[in-house]
Parts: sequence; C-alpha cells; structure tokens
Amino acid sequence: MAVIVPKCVFFTRGVGKHPHNLESFETALRDAGIAQCNLVKVSSIYPPGCKIISRQAGLKRLVPGQITFCVMADARTDEPNRLVSAGIGLAIPAKGDQFGYISEHHGYGMVEKKTADLVEDMAASMLATTLGIEFDPDLAYDARREVYKMSGQIVKTRAVVQTAEGDKNGRWTTVVSAAVFLFD
Repeated sequence: MAVIVPKCVFFTRGVGKHPHNLESFETALRDAGIAQCNLVKVSSIYPPGCKIISRQAGLKRLVPGQITFCVMADARTDEPNRLVSAGIGLAIPAKGDQFGYISEHHGYGMVEKKTADLVEDMAASMLATTLGIEFDPDLAYDARREVYKMSGQIVKTRAVVQTAEGDKNGRWTTVVSAAVFLFD
C-alpha cells in the first residue's frame, strides 16, 4: 500500500457572491484560485517536514481536474449584512520530525482578527496537548501564547481568514479559507 504524505502546503482564501448558493461557493473557490481542482477535505494534521510555499507558487503547481487534498473552512449566508467568516490556523512544532496541527472554523458575526485568533489558538492548543505542554485552557489566548512560546516546543503559528458581509440585496455570500496540500 502506497503512503502519500504531502511535501508542501499553501494557504489561500476567497469570497464569492451569486444569486444561487452553489455558484456563490464556486465563485469563492475561483477567488481563492482552487476552483479548477477536485477538492477533497482532510482533517487537521500538518505533516512533519512539510514546506510552506506562497499562494502564488502553489497555484502555479495546480493542474485542472487534479485530486487536491485540503483543509477547508467555508461559510455562507443569504442574509443582507450578516458577517460570515472562514479561517484556517496552523501550529508547527519545533522538532521537524513531529507533526503539527491545522484547525478550521467557520461562523457568523466574527471579525477577521477574532477569527484569526480563534483558529490560531485552536491549532496551538491541539499541538500543545499532544506535546504535553501544560496550560490553563481558561486563560486568554494571548496569555497561553506566551506559555507555548516559552516552552520552546511550538515554533510557528499563523492564520488565514476570509470574512465578508452578506450581500445587501440578499444574494448568497460565501467565504472560504484553505490549506492546500501538494505532493511534488
């Protein structure tokens, strides 16, 4: 049995508006640059040794129709002015032979900064529990972030978020954020 482990990952996001729900999603995928792929949603593990590349470099490597694995968050609304958000968070361990975590969240009423903090916190907290870092889950993320950094076991965190307000005329509004895996 062949084992397939991604070698690279890039992060992207997009927003789309259309009278029809599905076409709004398609438009958001186009804005993110990944609509031409057959997307397969996977869970939250960042593989050891996986290299982060730029969105531009990643998009150049996609081939129309390819099966493309990604961690994706998306949110949709047809309510005028309703705020939607979709975010992806990442936490990478200091030791390159260990796996990290990618988190996703989609929801309503959260601005970009709040969504970014949430997904980054979720990824870092999942990684921290795997690494045995003790922390108080009731502390604010800023305080826990310091605990994670001081442990020396979590080397990098980041977030990619897309937010949008629902179309004022009631057209479907969709936001997507994704971590897209590549194998070559």
